[in-house]
Amino acid sequence: MKKIVHLGLACIFIGMVASKPADNQAHGKDRVKNQKLSHEEHFDGDGHNTDYDHDAFLGEEEARTFEDLSPEESKARLGEIVEKIDENKDGKVDVDELQRWVEKQQNRYISEHTHERWQLHNTDSDNYLTLDEYIKSTYASTEEELLKLDEAEQIDFKEMIKRDKRRWNGADQNGDGNLNKDEFSAFLHPEEFDHMRDVVIDETMEDIDKNKDGTVSLEEYIGDMFIPENGEEEPDWVKTEREQFGQYRDKNSDGVMDRKEVGDWIMPRDYDHALAEARHLIHESDKDGDKKLTKQEIIDQYDLFVGSQVTDFGEALVKHDEF
Repeated sequence: MKKIVHLGLACIFIGMVASKPADNQAHGKDRVKNQKLSHEEHFDGDGHNTDYDHDAFLGEEEARTFEDLSPEESKARLGEIVEKIDENKDGKVDVDELQRWVEKQQNRYISEHTHERWQLHNTDSDNYLTLDEYIKSTYASTEEELLKLDEAEQIDFKEMIKRDKRRWNGADQNGDGNLNKDEFSAFLHPEEFDHMRDVVIDETMEDIDKNKDGTVSLEEYIGDMFIPENGEEEPDWVKTEREQFGQYRDKNSDGVMDRKEVGDWIMPRDYDHALAEARHLIHESDKDGDKKLTKQEIIDQYDLFVGSQVTDFGEALVKHDEF
């Protein structure tokens, strides 16, 4: 089975990229519905993917850093984190406390990632970033280097720049042509900002709408997630996605998703990802049915919350005094 994870066109120009590929991946082709709390799929094939929960609970960077903690040590440090989440110190974590914690981890990741990329691209260390600074520090290319590429690669490269400029203009709220740090955060993480919604939809339509008719067909929708190899039989999760398309994605039942329906899919309004994740974690761990989690209930489900030595425990369990 080949499940497609889009990384954008940056890989084509790996020798021409000066910075880490994170920027290009951040505005590549990953579906935003899976970017909210983690770049992991929440459901992997036919089963639930706990890596998504680790990222949401600990923060994406921290959940990938350490892999040498014993289960005993991880449980002890998880208990310390639970005490931080329990804001009212009643010995239980309710859905509101858990939701705020998940939001904190996501905001922390966005803030740290924005700061890291700001330091890299803002070469003159002033209070704003110019598009020229960003382009030059992201793509180590000159006109001479561009001319060395074949025609198709030149076209792809120019399309990347065009896409960057469109996203840049969307993030530039005061219209001065430059981005301050807050605006740059919207550029890097458009899925987190309502005013970037149209940009995200535009990028998604470009990626999936292969025949450029302004809609997304069932074949294009499935093709974005799954391409069979060597006559491979379609797995059950793909069949489920086909049903989802007909029942929930294509709301007017005309056989395709129009622009509005694509927007409802990738950036649904009135849907709180942190709240949904908090409810999910409580549902999976609440053994006594009181809609709250004790420290012991969380520790009993430590694989769900923080992983194992196989999947990495997460930096939050080591740098626990920072929370």
